[in-house]
Amino acid sequence: MTTKTGSAFTAILAIVVAAPAQRGLKLDVPYVPTPQPVVEAMLKMAEVKAGDVVYDLGCGDGRIVITAVKQFGAKRGLGLDLDPDRVAQSQENAKKAGVADKVEFKQGDVLKLDSVADATVVAIYLSPNVNRQLEPMLRKTLKSGSRVVSHDFKIGDWPPEKTERMKGTRKDDHVVYMWTVK
Repeated sequence: MTTKTGSAFTAILAIVVAAPAQRGLKLDVPYVPTPQPVVEAMLKMAEVKAGDVVYDLGCGDGRIVITAVKQFGAKRGLGLDLDPDRVAQSQENAKKAGVADKVEFKQGDVLKLDSVADATVVAIYLSPNVNRQLEPMLRKTLKSGSRVVSHDFKIGDWPPEKTERMKGTRKDDHVVYMWTVK
């Protein structure tokens, strides 16, 4: 039996997944926003503070870097997303939040990144496969002490230092993982 809420969610998800495909974009990961309590848990776990540079790979609507700058005092943030509509949405959200001067959003493929060397924190909500592909670049280019946080999915065989399970808003839970580059 499908509820009205379930049907509406399914219909919205179908639109979100289909829209980029109609524009010729092949997304490895569909856009699913991280709930704000999970965003805050990720940034707390990573101990984001003044002076940090926060990257969000697959930034969606920009909420992670916007929150990092506005609530946690990060020096600046950069979001990267394959979908130009998400980048435009992120830019608009940054203006509304009053942090457009401290955040930048770019359209691009996270799997084509050579480096994230200037980041001190990298946030991801991608798939296990994409995370696995990003691992070598993250470990090679991030400076010692940089933190990586992931919503729901681990990064290959890299053992997380911290794990926090959060009660979800639906029937599922959310998990936040964190690693520190050595």
